[in-house]
Amino acid sequence: MPLDYLDFDYSEDTEGVGVFDAMASAAPERLAALHAEVARVLAWAHEHFPDRRGAVGEDGDWDYDLQALREDSRSEILEFDEASGRIEVRPGPVAGTRHTVTLSISGTPDFCAAFRARFGAG
Repeated sequence: MPLDYLDFDYSEDTEGVGVFDAMASAAPERLAALHAEVARVLAWAHEHFPDRRGAVGEDGDWDYDLQALREDSRSEILEFDEASGRIEVRPGPVAGTRHTVTLSISGTPDFCAAFRARFGAG
């Protein structure tokens, strides 16, 4: 099943440790689908590399960092006041909420090869 939200970039250090990084942003009505996709990726990693999560290079084959940010935006109404020569700012209506999720997954070469084969990432 292809990924709809997560588009991973891949980098690798000189010791062969790979990192897949993805960032996705969704409106509130799509947030559950985004979370489900992140959960599917992490469930795959836990299922195929069980009990092997931990710092790569310190006996772990893979690890991840998951973060989120909620942004509520509001438009502003700008008007030019001819008398003062200044811009006046009034708050406008709430424009919407966006949820941004970042997921970084690091892994050994074996983990990265399996991840790439499963998700076509990097």
